[in-house]
Amino acid sequence: MFNTKLKHAAPTLSLIASVATGMSWAETAVPGGVYVWDLPANTTKVTFNDKPVMLNNGAAFVGLPITIKPGGASLEYRVGDAIHEHTFSVNDKSYTEQHITLANKAMVNPPEETLVRIRAESVRQRALYNSFSTPVTLSEGFALPLQGITTSLFGHRRFFNGEPRSPHSGLDIAADTGTPIHAAGNGTVTLADELYFNGNTLFIDHGQGLITMYCHMSKLLAAEGDEVRQGETIGLVGETGRVTGPHLHWSVSLNGARVDPTAFMQALNARK
Repeated sequence: MFNTKLKHAAPTLSLIASVATGMSWAETAVPGGVYVWDLPANTTKVTFNDKPVMLNNGAAFVGLPITIKPGGASLEYRVGDAIHEHTFSVNDKSYTEQHITLANKAMVNPPEETLVRIRAESVRQRALYNSFSTPVTLSEGFALPLQGITTSLFGHRRFFNGEPRSPHSGLDIAADTGTPIHAAGNGTVTLADELYFNGNTLFIDHGQGLITMYCHMSKLLAAEGDEVRQGETIGLVGETGRVTGPHLHWSVSLNGARVDPTAFMQALNARK
């Protein structure tokens, strides 16, 4: 488990799920959230910031980057040969701070020779996040990949050994080493590799720009190109990469933006 100092104690997964169930779509239209919009009849394509977004069960699911400014935003959508605009509001949201102490200082400030590897891995991951593949059946919605203790929420402003870093891009769930990790939904494994910060990592492409990432595993049980089903075991909890204890870091990416996994699950499962 991470050695952290939080302004607010992290809730358990059951509490997170109950809170998320009560959210309105307006409340999820925040930086790092998901905007859900009911599609007009005969809509064939929706784009946000010039990127196509996921269409599922009569709705557009739009990932909002954590860096987006509160205020007005817009989508473009196609009906027949005509292009239309839909405007909506992005509401403000404050995220707490999280301070993490790491004994391995190379995981805070890697040596120059390691930065070459880190940059190459970042390029590889960005390409996968920005991919847009054919739709996958998501009629079963999404399920949590692991039952455990939540040690870090999405969006925390993080400090490693007192130094500021990017906001937390996923959900951290602590469990014993070797605990099975399951696919959140149907999809195709597009990355199965050991990465510097993320350790043993899997990416699953669920279609239409929806990508999930599973990090720090002790063992990978799926390979690139594998078709996986929701609930299938894809790996085991571990503490590889930048960690202070065994846990799963789980990220959800939508149209190239990392979004709050809890908010996305609530949005998708409400429409299944």
